[in-house]
Amino acid sequence: MYVPQAFAETDIAVLHDFMVQNNFATLVTVAKTSAVASHLPLLLDRTTGLQGRLIGHMARANPQWKQADGRDVLTIFTGPHAYISPSWYDVKNAVPTWNYTAVHAYGTFRLDDERDRRLDIVRDYVDFYESEMESPWSLAGADADFVDRLLDAIVGFKIDIHRLEGKWKLSQNHGPERREGVIHGLKDSGGEQQRQIAELMSLEPTNGDPSAGIAF
Repeated sequence: MYVPQAFAETDIAVLHDFMVQNNFATLVTVAKTSAVASHLPLLLDRTTGLQGRLIGHMARANPQWKQADGRDVLTIFTGPHAYISPSWYDVKNAVPTWNYTAVHAYGTFRLDDERDRRLDIVRDYVDFYESEMESPWSLAGADADFVDRLLDAIVGFKIDIHRLEGKWKLSQNHGPERREGVIHGLKDSGGEQQRQIAELMSLEPTNGDPSAGIAF
């Protein structure tokens, strides 16, 4: 990922929080000359290794896992994003751009496909996603033969992360007046993603150099 210094986020705790909050990710693998991507919710184990471990499952019918085992893979986590109009800068020479947040996790894909591990992974998924439900659903309430069919249809895996890249492109390369104009413009747009980007911008410092304004 192209990450100018002004937009780089390197705090592992911040990156991990982002991955948990935006855990519906894109898993990218390359076999020979063909790239393959799957869109998957992933769980993060912060305590394993220096960068953490991702845990997930995919459909057994998905051929991606067969080409991925033992290989380095890229997992992309994306957050809020929004178009930035040059009219919000209130200057003559400006260009449109896009503000966004993203984390790239590079690691080694390993099958974790014993039946008991698949069951643990599914339980962990259920516990995580049902934790905020008013009446949480439990796997324990499902019939045993249904659970068996479910487990037969999926493949469990883990990705040991060896490198993380974070990019918070939030107009840090512009001075305070331009940034305030963008924040107001985003808030006036009324969209949820625009509001989130405006909130993130209010937390980021600025280096005041507009020379990279068009770079994504």
